[in-house]
Amino acid sequence: MGYVARLTHSVTPDDTGQRVTVRFRLPDGRFRDIVGVLESWHDDVLVLRRRDGSVAHVDAGDVVASRVVPRQPPRRRGTPDSE
Repeated sequence: MGYVARLTHSVTPDDTGQRVTVRFRLPDGRFRDIVGVLESWHDDVLVLRRRDGSVAHVDAGDVVASRVVPRQPPRRRGTPDSE
């Protein structure tokens, strides 16, 4: 018995400002994932800001799956027990 992945597309323009993950189809048929903050969704284009500050534009028609994900926890410096 195999595992069947169920892709859902649940991000909407109302999720602007939320951290999301988006899977979309590339022109060659492969898929790519982006995690970032949804900055805007206008004219069927999603604008996502990645953690490194770069911006990605994704056509809404290419999105095959998406969801809101929790905010990234702050980076920890070292803990006292790590030395």
